[in-house]
Amino acid sequence: MAVKVPIPKLGQSEETVTIASWRVKEGDTIKKGDILFEVETDKAVLEVESQFAGKLLKIFIPAGKVVPVMSICAVIGEAGEAIPAVEEVKAAPAPAAEKKAAAPAAAAPAPAAAPASVPKSTGKAQQEDVRFEPASSSGPSPADHKPNPSPRARKYAEEFLIDLNKVPGTGGDSGRVTEQDVKTYLEASGYNDKKITPVAFNVARQENLELLSLDGTGENGRITLSDVKDAVMEKPQEMNTMRKVIAQRLTESKQRIPHFYVTTSIDMSELAAKRSELKERGINLSVNVFIVKAVALALKEFPLVNASTDGKSVVRKSKVNVGVAVSIDNGLVVPVIKNTDRKDLDEIQAEVADFADKARKGKISPDDMKGGTFTISNMGMLDVENFCAIINPGESAILAVSSAMPTPVVKDNQIVIRNMMKVTLSCDHRVIDGAMGAQFVNAIKKKLEDKKLWDSMV
Repeated sequence: MAVKVPIPKLGQSEETVTIASWRVKEGDTIKKGDILFEVETDKAVLEVESQFAGKLLKIFIPAGKVVPVMSICAVIGEAGEAIPAVEEVKAAPAPAAEKKAAAPAAAAPAPAAAPASVPKSTGKAQQEDVRFEPASSSGPSPADHKPNPSPRARKYAEEFLIDLNKVPGTGGDSGRVTEQDVKTYLEASGYNDKKITPVAFNVARQENLELLSLDGTGENGRITLSDVKDAVMEKPQEMNTMRKVIAQRLTESKQRIPHFYVTTSIDMSELAAKRSELKERGINLSVNVFIVKAVALALKEFPLVNASTDGKSVVRKSKVNVGVAVSIDNGLVVPVIKNTDRKDLDEIQAEVADFADKARKGKISPDDMKGGTFTISNMGMLDVENFCAIINPGESAILAVSSAMPTPVVKDNQIVIRNMMKVTLSCDHRVIDGAMGAQFVNAIKKKLEDKKLWDSMV
């Protein structure tokens, strides 16, 4: 019996998803546990396994479409079996922040042939023997936006790589664009003075670029393939789902949360010596593990830093759940170490390593990123002296950790070289005042510089 395959709900907060890619095609034999497709949520790209066996009879939702969770995306059954009716899935509505975006920019036309005033295209490279794979183009031809242009005007604009929206119309009461309007526009715009190589013209046509928008750097201002490649590179590229959500959430954070910043320098020399001592005993703990633990202990002392606010009330969190930002190819994820203050260093090490591995493989789940009360953004491995992070909505602070660097400092009235690491706390001023922010970072500093503390834990 044919079964309908829904797109599963992968987290409590997920309402829409995008099928990033299908791993199978219609007609394939499917076994239970086979990967059917990858879905992109606002936090990660995840693989979805089949719960059924049989033939993949039909795919209803193509890759790239944003749809509500639990939408029916495919049917699996026996070969030759009737495909049950499935209601068409409409694209999910865009988030409010996206709906406020500017109207779509005018795309360029999809011309059919080279005009007489530029070199005729033969489909083969002339003058420049170059292989070039053009990027795919999306969006309608600009000619589609102009109200009811005449067919001859449309054809003429397509042939000459002209944006029909820019052509003033003189036909009738509606200002319909006629063929003569296009010819007049070409003459007035200096189009006939443009020179372009055949290869460049071919690529410009494939990429829906408007010829008048191209500047030539060749001899006598001739438009070359290099000029067209530059224009292709500068075409707007839609953000993936994760980057859109990052942009939306962090923009809201900076607009709504009054940030202020507190920086201190921490002497990591004793901790470095402790780590070397542990390595000799076969215990390998990263610097990040000690930072996470020190932050968790400090959060227990400063419950307001482990809180959140809506601007009217403050919620102190009973749990200390530290999120650790992990950079991946298409964005940033923040897996959360639950009850961090209660965990041993080796437990934290194992969780951080596991989360980092899962994140880079695209296997981290929305549940792995739920429930954070405070976040650490550590760029210590990237050779940076200092930076400030943006507070995650729902939290009241975030700690930016920079690189530990050999630095001349005064110690016991002597100038010595120590491994100094700057940390900067970004605070929500609605909850945390300057004195508390300073006390909190100094509590972290005191713990990281306290060798006896770490001796007692390992």
